[in-house]
Amino acid sequence: MQAKRVEISSDGRVLTLDIGGEAGCRFHAVWLRDNSQDSETRDAGNGQRLVALTDLPADPIMTNAVADGDSVVVTFSPENKTISYSLSWLRDHSYDRQRTARLFATRIETWDAALQHGAPSGSFTAVSTDGAALRDWLAAVARFGFAKLEGGPVEPEALLKIVDLFGYVRNTNYGPYFEVRTEVNPVNLAYTGLGLQAHTDNPYRDPVPTLQILYCLENSADGGDSMVVDGFRAVEKLRAEDETAFDLLAGHCARFDYAGSSGVHLSARRPMIETLPNGEIVGVRFNNRSASPIVDVPFEKMEAYYAAYRRFAQIIDDPAMAVSFKLEPGESFIVDNRRVLHARKGYSGAGSRWLQGCYADVDGLNSTLAALSSSMPQAAE
Repeated sequence: MQAKRVEISSDGRVLTLDIGGEAGCRFHAVWLRDNSQDSETRDAGNGQRLVALTDLPADPIMTNAVADGDSVVVTFSPENKTISYSLSWLRDHSYDRQRTARLFATRIETWDAALQHGAPSGSFTAVSTDGAALRDWLAAVARFGFAKLEGGPVEPEALLKIVDLFGYVRNTNYGPYFEVRTEVNPVNLAYTGLGLQAHTDNPYRDPVPTLQILYCLENSADGGDSMVVDGFRAVEKLRAEDETAFDLLAGHCARFDYAGSSGVHLSARRPMIETLPNGEIVGVRFNNRSASPIVDVPFEKMEAYYAAYRRFAQIIDDPAMAVSFKLEPGESFIVDNRRVLHARKGYSGAGSRWLQGCYADVDGLNSTLAALSSSMPQAAE
């Protein structure tokens, strides 16, 4: 890659390049100096900055810039420091272009019940022994927000081995993992045979656990099928039919609370639909069981808010939104708890149903996926 044009503005504050088929890519001097890749500014091993922003000149000026093969070499005043920048790096990090507004990150694919026969799945043995299989399974989780694993050992704590493949267990008041089976006088409705509405877990935590794994050890009870719903697809549907309803759920906080065991009282205040400043949707918190009184909505908007809340719930509860499956012993599934809601059909007292669950965080998954993808770039779609 070569630059067809290298031009500094008359005041030395802006560099303009024609690179990689993109004409007129502009970069500010202050941005270029902050993002210098030289050994005095950044550690060559981990890429972290060796200087603070306040160590750099507040108003750097470019005095010279020349093309040098696949790089451009820039000299800055008042330091009289010359730094080389890769043209491909500059192209990939260009901020001087119209960015297409989008609802979700580019790798995300939303879905509904039509995914039933193509639900992402992997082999416990394969992901435990083959880096490519692990990469593809993690990529599926990142893309769809959930994935199953089959053929695992039927032994307690096997779910912890799954987390070990990409990250770390997030310990909570439930411990490193928790049991999901019928109990007498349960501290949580998950421990009964009742059906559970689709929900995200632990919305009363701040931050919320971003990943959850449920692992089956016994499942001879009648019923108890697991279901998953793409909260992001539900948000898409809500926004498409009623943008005002979307704005109400995204623009006002709900409250969630849990105080089911001695010494524990958890609460959080967040919107049911979480967005970035550019409008990109990054999270859903929906759990009617743990909802506290909503007090952050103005009086004149409360009835409309409840109408939006009800419609969102109706979309989530629509059977056309859900993928369902009955876990067999040794099978498990993982969900991105910021996005995918999970549910359970009720089951009878006959037979037995025993699952174990645990939480982890998505930064470990993303890190492992990025590292594997760098060494094995041909990830499966």
